Amino acid sequence: MSNKFENQLKELDIELTETQKQQFNKYYELLTEWNKVMNLTGITEYDEVNEKHFVDSLAIVKAVDMNGVSSVIDIGTGAGFPGIPLKIAFPQLHVVLLDSLNKRIKFLDAVIEELGLEDIITLHGRAEDYARKEEYREKFDLCVSRAVANLATLSEYCIPYIRVGGIFISYKSGNIEDELNASKKAVNVLGGSLEDTVKFQLPGTEIGRSFVKVKKNKNTAKKYPRKAGLPGKEPIV
Repeated sequence: MSNKFENQLKELDIELTETQKQQFNKYYELLTEWNKVMNLTGITEYDEVNEKHFVDSLAIVKAVDMNGVSSVIDIGTGAGFPGIPLKIAFPQLHVVLLDSLNKRIKFLDAVIEELGLEDIITLHGRAEDYARKEEYREKFDLCVSRAVANLATLSEYCIPYIRVGGIFISYKSGNIEDELNASKKAVNVLGGSLEDTVKFQLPGTEIGRSFVKVKKNKNTAKKYPRKAGLPGKEPIV
């Protein structure tokens, strides 16, 4: 593990054990190895993966006290970001990783096994479908997503999973004011409220990031999320 990575994590007040450092290194190796045969990430250089995937995933500590969180669901997790870095750094978390692409799930299962992670599961399917299942609906303290979708759509995917009093954090970059304004109705209809937006630069970089923090105030109406595909095609506006 590089000094640069350790220093970036120190800026987030995160210190890793030797085991955790080895897990991040192993994760990097698996990511680049599997990436040769399937498209997991366009970023493969060691320092860049550390910065743009690992540090970026863990920067959520700027918006949420992770010590107060016990369960997390990561919607559209892709190659496991931010869910797996969160699980490595905060092993007490119960983590669920959801993705619609089965080959990604196979990769995630391999990572979980190779890293010896426990109390973390993968789900293959669409966010709209699992949110209707009793064992997942309104069960999580925290829902996270780095998926690329507008906030109104993402809110319909994510808010149904969090319990009343829980938090949904959307990882965003660039100027998001218009998107925030356009999502207010959806967030409200789904039982949430826009708490605040935490803007920052990734430690030691010029990369601007934003965390949109949504608090769940009341149960989500049964009709949400709507059937698969609709939240993306016709966001609540």
